[in-house]
Amino acid sequence: MLTQEDDVEIQALAKRGWSISAIARHTGRDRKTVRVHLQEEKRERERPPSCLEPYRDYLEARFLDDPHALATVLYRELVDLGFARSYQTLVRELRRLELRPDCPACHNGKAPTTEIAHEPGEECQLDWWELNETPWGEKAYVLVGALSHSGRLRAVFSEGQSFPHLAAALDGVLRRLGGTAKVWRTDRMATVVHPGTDRLRPEAAALAKHYGAQVAVCPAYRPQRKGVVESGIGYLARSWWRSAPVSTPAQAQADLDRFCAGVADERRREGGTVGSLANAEPLLSLPVSPFPAELEAERTVDTKALVNFEGNRYSVPPELLGQTVTVRARLGELDVEIVSAAGRRVARHRRAPAGAAQTVRAAEHAEALEQAVLDAFAAARPCKRKANRPPGEAALAAAARIRGEEGKEVAIDLDRYAELAGAAR
Repeated sequence: MLTQEDDVEIQALAKRGWSISAIARHTGRDRKTVRVHLQEEKRERERPPSCLEPYRDYLEARFLDDPHALATVLYRELVDLGFARSYQTLVRELRRLELRPDCPACHNGKAPTTEIAHEPGEECQLDWWELNETPWGEKAYVLVGALSHSGRLRAVFSEGQSFPHLAAALDGVLRRLGGTAKVWRTDRMATVVHPGTDRLRPEAAALAKHYGAQVAVCPAYRPQRKGVVESGIGYLARSWWRSAPVSTPAQAQADLDRFCAGVADERRREGGTVGSLANAEPLLSLPVSPFPAELEAERTVDTKALVNFEGNRYSVPPELLGQTVTVRARLGELDVEIVSAAGRRVARHRRAPAGAAQTVRAAEHAEALEQAVLDAFAAARPCKRKANRPPGEAALAAAARIRGEEGKEVAIDLDRYAELAGAAR
């Protein structure tokens, strides 16, 4: 094969009038090689027809029915029609012939895109980020809020996606942002709009009025309309969550707050950083108290007569050990209530800060638990686990009843016994 230098030299010598033989002697190349490289136009070898030509009409009809038909499905169908080549050949020829059309609905990723300009303080985009696997072994939900103009991110961990959880997490996001934008943009959350419509639920409308904001719902099947928060969730997943040194929800929330303020806000943007642009946004002030939604969570009382809630433990009477109770907490109030399965309030405690890992135990509950533990003590020696205890008379009688032998006398045939004994001798 000729190098670029040899090719340039051959072309230059030919332009000076050298013959092919002279050029070949000078460069030490074969004359046929020189002749090929001196041809003004190379004949391009004609490509044989595609192996899909006999099936072109069928493939065009199938793509007309379904532009997203899988190549594996088409391969099985073509094999039944006599196609004898490999699956890889089918995929290569489909791409070369460009038989698959663009889908008019999704444009196969070729739809035009642009960045929408947002005025400072105009819009805040909200979306849930679901964490199916966590170090603490339970599924977690994170409400992420992003200011559309600056891109500032703030997020709050939550145990669920119900409306009270949404209201509590949203209040945490807005207070971390330092205010609220004029418009909240969300997708079609079932807790915000009625399914299949753009109409706000009454509780969602009351939530928006409480903070003085409007709610803008993204068009159906157009999640890119809230691309700022979508991009923000991807950024948090890659840059923070994958390597976050956390083992509890409280640690995760604290480390996430640190990351958003210390790392995410330092990202460079035109005109400064995310943090500097966000600090200049004119956000609306927040009400003193959060929206008064009521959180409810079912919990099982553990062996210490305690109930877990928001990373803290609250006491109940010891007679509820192992039972299911409901913890109720209204946003903005300082107390939590614990209600039994029968609907009776069994405890009321001062609400500890979420994730503080505090144990709140009432004095009367501690005394009752201590008495219950003392009453459970027994003076008798523990049972011997390895003693011989065959079935007793009551068990044998019950077994006889099951076998139908109860009340039957055992009869012995002495003559037959003597006969068998004589034969044994």
